[in-house]
Amino acid sequence: MTYAAINLQSKFDLFSDHWAPRIIAQMNDDHFKLVKIQGEFVWHCHAETDEVFIVLDGSMDIHFRDGKVTLAQGEMFVVPKGIEHRPVAASECRVMLVEPAGTINTGDAGGELTANNGIWI
Repeated sequence: MTYAAINLQSKFDLFSDHWAPRIIAQMNDDHFKLVKIQGEFVWHCHAETDEVFIVLDGSMDIHFRDGKVTLAQGEMFVVPKGIEHRPVAASECRVMLVEPAGTINTGDAGGELTANNGIWI
């Protein structure tokens, strides 16, 4: 077995598109994904799973139908399963997501921002 740290900056350097999560690790049945976000995402929910957002660089809001949470670098938030939400970032924000393997980024909404699932970097 090879033991090597995962360098997050090096992984972010491998892609430039927004709203397209890339898998960097798996722990049990969960994937750790890196994503660059900018602008407004679609309203959606994940009926079967919570979703973790960890801001590594920049800042973002997660809008809910009845409010929002603002996250700065070094902060995280867990969106409970079944809660409709929409991530928004005024400028590019780099985020780590933690969610079960196979989770589709647009949840129940689908549409043009649905990313290819299962892309490892």
